[in-house]
Amino acid sequence: MSDTYAPGVRHSDPLEPRLSTWEERTDLPLTALAVIFLCGYAWQVLHTTASPTVVLWQEIGLWAIWAVFAVEYVIRFTLAQRKGRFLWRHMFDLIVVALPMVRQLRALRLITVLKVLNRRVGTTFRGRIGIYVAGTILLVGLSASLAVLDAERHDPDANITDFGDAVWWTMTTISTVGYGDRYPVTVEGRLVAAALMIGGIALLGVVTGVIASWFVQKIAGAEESIEESIQSEVKGLRSEIAELRGELKRTGNEISRS
Repeated sequence: MSDTYAPGVRHSDPLEPRLSTWEERTDLPLTALAVIFLCGYAWQVLHTTASPTVVLWQEIGLWAIWAVFAVEYVIRFTLAQRKGRFLWRHMFDLIVVALPMVRQLRALRLITVLKVLNRRVGTTFRGRIGIYVAGTILLVGLSASLAVLDAERHDPDANITDFGDAVWWTMTTISTVGYGDRYPVTVEGRLVAAALMIGGIALLGVVTGVIASWFVQKIAGAEESIEESIQSEVKGLRSEIAELRGELKRTGNEISRS
């Protein structure tokens, strides 16, 4: 789980020393579990020819990892000294832990996985915004494609029935284009769509901000270079003027002596 008040950035809360210590110690193991969960979930969704036994054991493994996430939330709640403050700041964590316990909402488990990965990746790459944004878009896009395909393909009225359709739908939705040729018809699929729409707008805002920041930086760099060049030329002119004054002074002295 991640801090809801600053996504992607690790903060040490002086008011909750035990909680901060626990989060720092569990950061890397939870990230590893999140990656394993995402890979397992992708294999489960895409590999439709697996035997029932394999599917059963894989489902058990995914729910075991999910149980770790749920237990970790309970431990953090126990360690928190101010319970009300913790619940308020981590209400979204509680929701995404509780809702996927309903079988029809299991694809929403990916939201928590994304939050865990965002906490780790954001801490690592927060100084390299371009890498962070690109990685986030790829991760969100993959997760949304898997989630909507998992939710939709078994519905008789579904028009998103393979991974290609899911990827196309994700691209048009996250970019806010929305052609309408592919759309979710199930409740879970529409919840995924709503989350992706909100996330798409946020990601586009971040991308726009990064591009604007890049242009501002380039313009500022060009202005600084021009300013340095002008200052250098001014210094050179001042030096030449000083030399000319010296020459004129020496010439005047020679003329006065003669």
